[in-house]
Amino acid sequence: MMKEMKGCLLFVLTVAMVVGCSDEASTQQEQNLAQPKTVCMVRTTPVKDQGRSDFCWIYAMLATIESEHLLVDDSVNLSAHFLARELLEEQAERVYLSDGRQKIRTRGMAQDCIDLMMRVGLTHYDAFRSEANYRVVARKVEQAARQGVARRCGLAQMNKEVAHLLDDAVHPSLKSVFWLGAEYAPLEFAHSVCMPDEYVALTSFSHHPFGQKFALEVADNVSGHAFRNLPLDSLMHVIDNALSTGHPVCWEGDISEPGFQQAKGFAHLENEDQTVTQEMRQQQFDKLQTTDDHCMEIVGLATGSNGRRYYICKNSWGKDNRFGGLMYLSENYVRAKTLGVWMSWKALSVN
Repeated sequence: MMKEMKGCLLFVLTVAMVVGCSDEASTQQEQNLAQPKTVCMVRTTPVKDQGRSDFCWIYAMLATIESEHLLVDDSVNLSAHFLARELLEEQAERVYLSDGRQKIRTRGMAQDCIDLMMRVGLTHYDAFRSEANYRVVARKVEQAARQGVARRCGLAQMNKEVAHLLDDAVHPSLKSVFWLGAEYAPLEFAHSVCMPDEYVALTSFSHHPFGQKFALEVADNVSGHAFRNLPLDSLMHVIDNALSTGHPVCWEGDISEPGFQQAKGFAHLENEDQTVTQEMRQQQFDKLQTTDDHCMEIVGLATGSNGRRYYICKNSWGKDNRFGGLMYLSENYVRAKTLGVWMSWKALSVN
């Protein structure tokens, strides 16, 4: 009996030592992964939270536009909620006029945000805010449109019913924008902060010729937006140069990798010691290992204590992570998992 007790005690002590060493190693690893040292940082507006929605493409593009204005001391803080409401109204018409065959779609790419602004306008952040759960609201809007189809109520009546629903669930409709003592129509305000051809879309894939444009073959590119195709090293140089001259970059890419850890504020590849090449990047895309998941604003460059270079991204998931809503993507992660970027033609022209 005594031998059994001694054996059990030895087992418990051994487990405790292993767990203690494991915890100590984990803690040490966290300490070693300190916040990288900033090399350059563009001016930004506060981190926002897209909440329960798929509108990262709106938040990231608006954040990029805001930073581009801050570069010339023109402060704007723009409302993603205004665009979200207008998009749902547009999508309701799409469902109704397709006789209920279409579904509401809330995913998109950064260029879709600009196109939406050019159609419906824009307002500033403080004038149009909401706590809506857009996934729930989208289902309700789609249901209302389908009920309109079943009743053959007419497009005008369906629009009226959806508008009333959105007034209650999101925010009352807005017809005027008051800014710096002037009154604008939402479309006038949108044109004052961004022009249709102000931003250039870039990518890097070898299944299309470099130096030409092509419609990137990802699920969210339903509008067939064209991207200028650059060799990978050239694309990275263009991004670096834009950031080093104060210009933001809107990033769209894959965050499904295990190394993308929002809470810790870092994104790494499994093998960070091997530099990602054009061929490796293309192979992952061809095998459907690089997916179209998320959109963020790249706001800076940094260097870690491990000697790695990082791209600082302003995320739209609120400030509840280690770095107040910022994410540090390793250079290799960006090389491998970028689907496309957008920057102003001014940023591109300084390269």
